[in-house]
Amino acid sequence: MARSDLQPHADTCPYCGEPIEVTLDLSAGSARFIEDCPVCCPPIEHRLEVDPLDESYQLTLHREDE
Repeated sequence: MARSDLQPHADTCPYCGEPIEVTLDLSAGSARFIEDCPVCCPPIEHRLEVDPLDESYQLTLHREDE
């Protein structure tokens, strides 16, 4: 079965610890982007690493002050 390029990803905010969900576009490959926490509002740096060979990905969330 083919992987969908849009992938929902559940995680927690590195500031407030609340659960958040991010929709990832895996077709764009590895990327870094910033989105505000929908709960407490500070900017979160998202670091996405996509492996095109096995279609896996890893997303890490970082505080802007780290």
